[in-house]
Amino acid sequence: MAVFLGRTVDSGFGLGIQEKPETVEGKVDWKGRAAVKYKHGGTRSAVLILGAFCFEGMATLALAVNLVTYFNGVMHMEIADAANQLTNYMGTGYILSILAAALADTYIGRFKTVLVSACLELAGLALLTIQARYPGLKPPTCNIFDPTSRCEKVDGGNAAILFVALYFLAAGAAGVKAALPSHGADQFDEKDPKEARQMSSFFNGLLLAVCIGGVVSLTLIVWIQDNRGWDWGFGISTIAMFLAVIIFSAGLPMYRIQVIQGTSAITEIIQVYVAAIRNRNLHLPEDPTELYEMDMDKEAALEVEFLPHRDVFRFLDKAAIRPTSTGQHGSQEAANPWKLCRVTQVENAKVILGMVPIFGCTIIMTLCLAQLQTFSIQQGVTMDTSVTKSFHIPPASLPIIPILFMIIIIPIYDRIFVPFARKITGIPTGISHLQRVGVGLILSAISMAVAAILEVKRKGVARDNNMLDAIPVKQPLPISTFWLSFQYFIFGIADMFTYVGLLEFFYSQAPKGLKSISTCFLWCSMALGYYFSTIIVQIVNRATKDTRSGGWLAGNNINRNHLNLFYWLLSIMSLINFCIYLFVAKRYKYRPEINPVVSNDNKQ
Repeated sequence: MAVFLGRTVDSGFGLGIQEKPETVEGKVDWKGRAAVKYKHGGTRSAVLILGAFCFEGMATLALAVNLVTYFNGVMHMEIADAANQLTNYMGTGYILSILAAALADTYIGRFKTVLVSACLELAGLALLTIQARYPGLKPPTCNIFDPTSRCEKVDGGNAAILFVALYFLAAGAAGVKAALPSHGADQFDEKDPKEARQMSSFFNGLLLAVCIGGVVSLTLIVWIQDNRGWDWGFGISTIAMFLAVIIFSAGLPMYRIQVIQGTSAITEIIQVYVAAIRNRNLHLPEDPTELYEMDMDKEAALEVEFLPHRDVFRFLDKAAIRPTSTGQHGSQEAANPWKLCRVTQVENAKVILGMVPIFGCTIIMTLCLAQLQTFSIQQGVTMDTSVTKSFHIPPASLPIIPILFMIIIIPIYDRIFVPFARKITGIPTGISHLQRVGVGLILSAISMAVAAILEVKRKGVARDNNMLDAIPVKQPLPISTFWLSFQYFIFGIADMFTYVGLLEFFYSQAPKGLKSISTCFLWCSMALGYYFSTIIVQIVNRATKDTRSGGWLAGNNINRNHLNLFYWLLSIMSLINFCIYLFVAKRYKYRPEINPVVSNDNKQ
């Protein structure tokens, strides 16, 4: 008879034999017991995580594209100030993900981090709903586009309510972004070939979930915000966020939960740099086997991660030089971790350092994305938004065009292109992560060039019809807002390649103890892109303040600004960035495959 993985199998004599269930290393269930492979995790639990991410995206994506309109039209901020407030809010949400990830990996756990963070988002949305509902909590109604009106800008206690709500949302979004992708990936075993392929599909599914939620957010919720009122729009988002919390919590009995490390892997990386500096005057041995490594025999009955030495970033190898002896192994208890580190610890630091140039080359893509969420929306406000005689599409709903395309193309990419490319390249993901990122970077440069060309066309229509001073919405230009769909469409494809490629790249390359933090490389890149957007808008305005418009992006009249020149600047910067990326990606050396070493006592 055959016995397999905890299943009762007939022996041929009418007897059944029960084998002990196969557990998953490093994972437990919600009660702290070892996770069972065919009971916990897998596709079932991943679907709930994707469902929660879908509703979270439904609740928040409309904010990313329509908050500028809210800040400008309801809170009476100037367009540039409104754009900067949005990018600051978005950037904070992404940058805080690093702190959230460190807490998730070391102290709280990924499940609890996602749950607490989602509740923070729920509270922030509820607060926005209350403020939008009651007139006393916002400035008096006023037409910000009327040059003769004197609109009161939000201030005092009302401004405090607004920013508390926004940064509740930012903190909550940080935790969800930091821990949810990693918690989803935890449902699969990287060492199982079948589950490794399912993990790759999960990362594609993350983008698909965002797209599905985005369709509802960018149509229904944006339409409600613009036509029924902001209180109704924020209220629907609050309900969607509540459903996300319920769906995510419902999967608790099925989840594989990562065991909390208890010690910070970030600390171990810092120790390498401190030790390398302290040992800077020591000479590197010619034979790398003389560098310090833990004695494998001391780890009886435990699997330990060991990485081979690589001849890159040799200056970090000084952290593994034994000052008092030349042997490879020694007393781990006597070693000062701030002066002597394992070779594997040093190699993990090298992996992180090697990813930094890749990380740096992706910042500018989010800088371009920020313009599509701010200035492109303001372009759409000035244009003809009619679809039929009785129906008008809100300009903030324009990103639905690439999202609808991605809903179609992502399953095709995952189920048809990847298996086909896998047969040719032998790479499990079809093409390498860095190739995927590169495709997205060049497409983002093209998107900005297209945006510049279409802005010239839009301003030409305004000039030809003597409508440079037309009031947006009330006096739309005789050009369809769907012209903007070209730049959204191209950037949407870039999204699919770059952001999912980066998630997979960072997760696959990061050390075991930095899986949550690894996904934060993407969010941190996006944070810096949003902050950089704020800075570059201010720099461009100051550098061009002597022009007739008072600055390329100054004031509330976008028809008299020079947004087209700003888009060309971004396109050129993106092209230069892509050339740098090609150089960096070609030199990158992928992390070696990890072969866990088991003590001799366990080898049979």
